[in-house]
Amino acid sequence: MPINRINLTLISFLLITTLSACSTPEPELATEANANYNVDLNIAQLMSLVLEPASDMLWESGGWVLDAYGYEELYPTTDDGWAFVRAQAAIVVETGNMLALPGRAEDDDAWMIYSEGLSEAGIMAMEAAEAQDKEAFFQAGGQLYSVCTACHQSYSPDVASRFNNSAD
Repeated sequence: MPINRINLTLISFLLITTLSACSTPEPELATEANANYNVDLNIAQLMSLVLEPASDMLWESGGWVLDAYGYEELYPTTDDGWAFVRAQAAIVVETGNMLALPGRAEDDDAWMIYSEGLSEAGIMAMEAAEAQDKEAFFQAGGQLYSVCTACHQSYSPDVASRFNNSAD
């Protein structure tokens, strides 16, 4: 009797192994080498059409102004206003990803660090907007400015100098 039980176990094992070998293999995930990304927008277009409008909206929606007319806070004052700047921050996050795509990335060194930093600053702004935390939103805007300025100094000094001159 024990031999029949061993034979039955062995036959079952062989049957399961054979059937699993005949099953359809898992589809392989696309690798970076064979992925097909649309990078038709060049860097200047991506910056001017996607990143700059979203970044400007974040900077214009955080902080305060003190002038001859008095003190004015620039932060959103409604839930819809905070939702809008959160959506702009999401654009910043995804632009960081778009800048890192093969065919668009300038190199695999500092460029990737700046791209990641851009996404991280966008996430900071998204989280601050979600919490309607004015101080955290202001800090996220500062982080975004720092990443943009550092990247421009490395890869586009003419843009960096325009950035710096506009503060004068």
